[in-house]
Amino acid sequence: MNTAQATKIIIRPYITEKTFALIEKDARICFIVDTESNKNMIKEAIKTLYEEDAIDINTARTISGKKAFVKFETVEKARDLATKIGML
Repeated sequence: MNTAQATKIIIRPYITEKTFALIEKDARICFIVDTESNKNMIKEAIKTLYEEDAIDINTARTISGKKAFVKFETVEKARDLATKIGML
């Protein structure tokens, strides 16, 4: 997967108070993703864009679009990625 394909899948990070709590509590970051994407595509896009391995991905369809809750190995990795993408 190249960067252009990955940016079509991962639209943007989803930032709320609840998603901030998820970073510290559960090592998860929430992203708004393409509605046609599946978990494998999201995992590959995270690896391509941010060079981090996702441990687990849960998705949900909401009013604001399809959300992907991406779990990382440790809270430190999630916090570092959140800082890197400008969430923190």
